[in-house]
Amino acid sequence: MTHAVEQGARMGSHGTVLLMIDMQNAYLRNDVRDVLGWPPIWRLSQVVEECAQLLAAARTVGIPVIYSRSVPSSAGLLAANPRAGEHFRRRAINLPELAAEDSRWRTEIMDEVAPQAGDLVLDKTRPSFFTYTELAPLLRNMRAERLIVAGLQTNVCVEATVRSALEHNFAVAVAEDAVSTDGPALHHGSLNSMRVMYVEVDTWRELIAPDAVWEKAFTTPNYGRDTGYWSEPPL
Repeated sequence: MTHAVEQGARMGSHGTVLLMIDMQNAYLRNDVRDVLGWPPIWRLSQVVEECAQLLAAARTVGIPVIYSRSVPSSAGLLAANPRAGEHFRRRAINLPELAAEDSRWRTEIMDEVAPQAGDLVLDKTRPSFFTYTELAPLLRNMRAERLIVAGLQTNVCVEATVRSALEHNFAVAVAEDAVSTDGPALHHGSLNSMRVMYVEVDTWRELIAPDAVWEKAFTTPNYGRDTGYWSEPPL
């Protein structure tokens, strides 16, 4: 489902679009995550603040913003990846009872990074923002060429979206200070995996600078990865 805030995304003249991934209230409470065996998001408060600043800066320079909002499929667990569905089924008995209003609140975008007039919000049911959504045709209609990806979680929905974006032949960058996940190891490992695919990984301030050329992926030794990336782990 597509929700336009007033009249839809602004058309940037530079072909860059910001994708804000799953910055939803569910991450502010750990009751459900605890039952599912998922730890709190690493440095969540800092990432929320960085995302808020990134959004403000993007709007100032006219970069269109499209939010993803992860929601359950109307088909329930039948539509889920079978392994993920089995995990939910096994832990369902311990999940807290959620009132309808609470369930709805958890799917909404956090107040600190809430959509504004001109932004778009698209619902998704899979990790990738491109899967079973209208994102790809929207981006083509907007004449997008470059995508900046921020939000949650680095190694899950962010990385899945980045991989899909590459398959659609977009130039892709990840704002490394405006993404996070269950812990630093997963976060940095995911960023390293994306660097291998020539994704531009940098701070959001560098990515949206007027003279940003996105050359770090080609000019930084080892694609910007720590040289320990190739090292054998200690025995």
